[in-house]
Amino acid sequence: MWDALRMRVGADTGGTFTDFVTGTGEIVKVPSDPEAPQRALRAGLVELMGGEPAVLAHGTTVATNALLERRGGRVALIVNRGFADEIEIARQARPSLYDQHVDRPEPLVARADRYEVGGRLDGTGREIEALDPASIPMLADGIDAVAVCLLHSDLDARHERAVAEVLADRGHVVRCSHEVSPEFREYERMVTTVVDAMLLPVCSTYLDQVGGLAREVLVMTSAGGLIPATRAAANPASLLLSGPAGGVRAAAAIAHAVGHPDVVSFDMGGTSTDVCLIQDAVPEPAPESVIAGVPIRLPALDIHTIGAGGGSLARIDAGGALTVGPASAGAVPGPVAYGRGGTVPTVTDADLVLGRIPADAPFPGLGRLDVAAARRALEDAHLDPAGVVAVVDEAMREAVRRVTVARGVDPRDLALVAFGGAGPLHGCAVAAGLGMDTVIIPPRAGVFSAVGLLGAPIQRELVISWATPGDHTDLDAAMGDLATEAAGVVDGGVVEMYLDCRYADQSHELTVRSLGEFPAAHQRRNGYTTNRPVEVVALRARVRGPLPELELGETPPRPSWHGPAVHAEPDCTVWIPQGWAAEPGPHGTWLLRATGGR
Repeated sequence: MWDALRMRVGADTGGTFTDFVTGTGEIVKVPSDPEAPQRALRAGLVELMGGEPAVLAHGTTVATNALLERRGGRVALIVNRGFADEIEIARQARPSLYDQHVDRPEPLVARADRYEVGGRLDGTGREIEALDPASIPMLADGIDAVAVCLLHSDLDARHERAVAEVLADRGHVVRCSHEVSPEFREYERMVTTVVDAMLLPVCSTYLDQVGGLAREVLVMTSAGGLIPATRAAANPASLLLSGPAGGVRAAAAIAHAVGHPDVVSFDMGGTSTDVCLIQDAVPEPAPESVIAGVPIRLPALDIHTIGAGGGSLARIDAGGALTVGPASAGAVPGPVAYGRGGTVPTVTDADLVLGRIPADAPFPGLGRLDVAAARRALEDAHLDPAGVVAVVDEAMREAVRRVTVARGVDPRDLALVAFGGAGPLHGCAVAAGLGMDTVIIPPRAGVFSAVGLLGAPIQRELVISWATPGDHTDLDAAMGDLATEAAGVVDGGVVEMYLDCRYADQSHELTVRSLGEFPAAHQRRNGYTTNRPVEVVALRARVRGPLPELELGETPPRPSWHGPAVHAEPDCTVWIPQGWAAEPGPHGTWLLRATGGR
């Protein structure tokens, strides 16, 4: 059993480090390789176990980075007649309403690569104009994939299937919106399908390379479950929150185990910070996410990400103000203290100069950090290291407010689960500024997202639109049919059912387990309920396989401690400030509690 557990490896690729953990608790961190992430994976596996594991559970940033950089395949878009410009017009929401100089981002598909076809379905899925396959245009040379998004195909996919059949016969790779995101709201469905098609070449190539690193490769989706690498390559838009989702899953499990089911997960790495609200040990779901300004309508955990990490660059802007992030030194060159050519000071450099990182602590793959170089860089830039830390801490507090206060949840009623390479350094400061009095440091905190990957189940999500929002007559039967379909997708899986509900005339919905739960959920999120009828707009099924076994071994002893104090561990450093005390908790955790006197 021990050997079998050791042959399971979780690997999380971050912007600065790639983290590994085996089922028996052995850990390795290696610097990430932004140009070829698979090289860091291979190097880490060799260092960890000398070669190929039986199972590799992987969280990847390849899809996210490709979207951020608009680096993917050339996509052709097929839409209904008159809708070729919808992907450019988008919605009426203007995020920079008062900025006269803002430029609209380039559309994901060039105008010359958008094509229109006849045929039309109405809002109930009834055909009002037949589709003539002969009218489907010939596409330009050089197209890597085709995204097909026709009106109301979430209710009836016959027109999309007809278009896809013709294009496939011509040799094109086709992604249809009813396969990618079978939900209403055609703009979001269109963009999600385009992103999926755009990422196909990048992600399929990467996952083919990773596929040879283990006998079985599983990949984390944005929704917090694992899928086979072959399926991930065919649906890359589902991977956009792949890495952070593993950490959230692990945070929910450990918080529940130590008696704190209501928490915020706080994952601070080298490049970014990811936070997620967890209530009753369940991470907040998000039927739609916005990534790089692009709406992605796929099941996901409601993770809010900001550009604040250990590698975030600190500088004085044109107005004379101190700014930190979102630009990052990343893995190359990294913070100045890494000695790899970095010249702009970072949060890590500031923490090191302030003594929050021990000067003699070796970093994986880097050796001992250069305190003198970090100090010179800060002085040359006329930056106060305490000011750098204060700015980044406030940015991260605001991220926590976005997932708590903005949703009607008082953070003072929650604990903070701090992990990632830099999370335990900044957890207490973030919590203190929000009135939170408990910070949970989990075991293997510096590689905790990799732990979450290793302990995640095989999982799939199914969704269907509900064509008659106000009529619930056949709702139970439809939910039963969807549950039966879901049960057949994952062997031995447990099915959970959900509804997307709203009050009549509302434009956005909440995901709940039943119609009866909706009023209370609406009260929590929006602060009120009404007597208006409740509408159902979508049905969801989540099926999870059995949880894999883990035996993470003994954690390093964590003593009781009063701040200020620094505790260095192999994968992270914990900073306990004045007014906080640390005590060992159950399951290898460390509980940091505010004692006053700050």
